[in-house]
Amino acid sequence: MPLTITQVDAFTTEPFGGNPAAVCLLPAPADAEWMQRVAREMNLSETAFLVRREDSGFDLRWFTPAVEVDLCGHATLATAHVLWEEGHLPQGEPAVFHTRSGRLSAELRGEWIEMDFPAEPPDSVPAPDGLAAALGADPTYVGRNRFDYLVEVDTRLTVERLTPDFKRLAEIDTRGIIVTARTDMEGIDFVSRFFAPRTGIDEDPVTGSAHCCLGPYWQSCSGQDTFTALQVSERGGLVKVAVRGERALLSGQAVTVLRGNLLA
Repeated sequence: MPLTITQVDAFTTEPFGGNPAAVCLLPAPADAEWMQRVAREMNLSETAFLVRREDSGFDLRWFTPAVEVDLCGHATLATAHVLWEEGHLPQGEPAVFHTRSGRLSAELRGEWIEMDFPAEPPDSVPAPDGLAAALGADPTYVGRNRFDYLVEVDTRLTVERLTPDFKRLAEIDTRGIIVTARTDMEGIDFVSRFFAPRTGIDEDPVTGSAHCCLGPYWQSCSGQDTFTALQVSERGGLVKVAVRGERALLSGQAVTVLRGNLLA
């Protein structure tokens, strides 16, 4: 029986902006190797697979074209969008997900979807060998959490103009490298980009899970606990972040761009 697979652009209201993710609701758990092959076929930064649980909520897993990942924001946003848009959940009912990073949830707040994720603050660490050269910029701060390195640089323009050496970045033992800076843009608190060549994605257009690190970091710098952030990749995307102790509330919008049948 064909499975429906839906492609959603997350953290945007415009088709072909934000970060695309594929979402596949399965009738039963599937083999990890098969899910990895589907993700490779979709060739997006993430493909999400979910199965409804008998007790409550959904089991949710995320795959890049190369590996399964432990936490993904934009594909979770896309998944919640699909559940409400296709009528799998009433719009007033929260979406609850059981994942490799614990229990996550999403709620519809007007035109925005708010996701409850774990906060992942960085600890200050020495820069790994070759990081500055691979990025082509000198860090003003380097930190690390359980997933990624976080690098602050001097200005928004430095972030926007980065042309990393992805082969050298892939030699650094980490899921990805978040690069961020303060900004003088009206209504935007900070900007970022996210590079993850080691997991098969040179640059991720908009990275929800990176903001689980960015929110606590900028809270420690500014004393604020709510932010409006812009990921300044070529596609770009807007993320609202609210730090609440050990949790980070990430809000974004999404639009469906493609729906089809998976036949294999």
